[in-house]
Amino acid sequence: MADQVGVRGPLLRDGAGAERARAAFEQLGAVADAVLYEGYLLYPYRRSSAKNRVRWQFGVLLPRTWVERDGPVVPGVSGSADSWYQRTECLVRATGDAVVRLRVRYLQMQHKQVEAADGTPVESLRTAGGTTHLSFDEAISRETELAVPLAELLDGGRAVAVGAPGGAVEEPLPADGGRIVRRHRELRATTTVAAEPLAPGLYRLRVRTENTGTPGDPDASRNEALRDALIATHTLLGGEGVEFVSLIDPPRGLAGQARDCRNAFTFPVLGGAPPRSAGGDGEIGPVMLSAPIILPDHPQVAPESPGDLHDAAEIDEILTLRTMLLTDEEKAEARATDPRAARIIDRVDTMPREVYERLHGAIRSLAPAGPPGRTPAGPPETRPAGTSGPRSPERPAWWREGGDEGLSPTTDTVLVAGIPVGAGSPVLLRPRPRGADAQDMFLAGRSATVAGVFHDVDGGVRLAVTVDDDPAAELHGWYGRFHYFRPDEVEPLATTGSPAAPGRDHDRLRRRPQR
Repeated sequence: MADQVGVRGPLLRDGAGAERARAAFEQLGAVADAVLYEGYLLYPYRRSSAKNRVRWQFGVLLPRTWVERDGPVVPGVSGSADSWYQRTECLVRATGDAVVRLRVRYLQMQHKQVEAADGTPVESLRTAGGTTHLSFDEAISRETELAVPLAELLDGGRAVAVGAPGGAVEEPLPADGGRIVRRHRELRATTTVAAEPLAPGLYRLRVRTENTGTPGDPDASRNEALRDALIATHTLLGGEGVEFVSLIDPPRGLAGQARDCRNAFTFPVLGGAPPRSAGGDGEIGPVMLSAPIILPDHPQVAPESPGDLHDAAEIDEILTLRTMLLTDEEKAEARATDPRAARIIDRVDTMPREVYERLHGAIRSLAPAGPPGRTPAGPPETRPAGTSGPRSPERPAWWREGGDEGLSPTTDTVLVAGIPVGAGSPVLLRPRPRGADAQDMFLAGRSATVAGVFHDVDGGVRLAVTVDDDPAAELHGWYGRFHYFRPDEVEPLATTGSPAAPGRDHDRLRRRPQR
């Protein structure tokens, strides 16, 4: 089996190996924290900033009845869409006496309410010392760790509660008689973990986390429903006597099993430093991070970064410069908004010059990209059923040269209500009642013509359309500017469509989850 899997040498099962595995598990925490607080509070870190009125965009698990009040959710490998569950599947090489360790982490919203001396809730209060306090939504970091013998996972698995109790904490304000009251609701959630054997020493591990709570108000707005949610939910996986197989770059003998792993609203990647090669073919490692943000194997926090900026996808230098340019009044508001924001402001204000200078840029490696001909299998196939057109399972991952081969926006079709829809097809626009872009809602009920079928990086499908009664439709088609709708947001108006399509042939949409 070792030759078939392509791994040489024993698993890390001795005492030193187990200690290294535990150390790698802890070292992954810095990246996990970046996931946890990505988008927690965006620059300029003030409550009054318009973009901070829409927060908590990744890995949000809400009560099922709230999420599905307008229909079931459509899973993808990115957690940028609200859901009520996450599912992680990955491949594990393990000894018979192995122990799997997992840590489920998320944020729980808590409301910080400022009250005057007479108990009246207020939006802000300035104390005698000149400090301003603002009412705001904060968050509590939660985590649950579980260690389970592999034998138990093969015999039905285990379920564990990962929710959190409700509560309230009062903080008196000095001299003025006012106070701050922080309140959070009870969260109910469960994580189940199980394994199935695939070959001697090889197993598929399944981890599923669900929000099992009931919403306080099924018709509540999203901001209100977030009080019943697990936010930025992600899972760390490790253990003793186990090694995880990369789903992005698996050994050739395991590429098929890697593609068969089905992940929903999250995707597992190898953590820690790049591990030893799996016999020169594919990668394995002692830990994994299953995150709601699309990451590569071995994600690392930049060593130049002086601290968390709650904006992990941005450039530290730009954010630091912008923060330095805030006025004294704006900095005071940021400090009053949130304690974590106050620490960012203080860190930037006191940053030594040599720390700032090293933010300007770095070259990570001048090594060749790799030997020619090596084609990683990429993430498991997630193309929706009903999409036509050639797509080889060995096609390179989308971020590599040739990754878009086999996709043709002007000739691919997708089944909608049993009808193939593609370039030239007339459709009626039916955007989702919830979660759709505000501009799309204005187009509800309008007729449109499909310009192409595009595949995004999550494996989802989008239809590019031009609106028929738009006076600028021809112009939009000419320079390739379209509206994009999911297949379930359109209604076919005919059984066949013209092969002709306006606009340029865009190879692929490369979309990052939007805040």
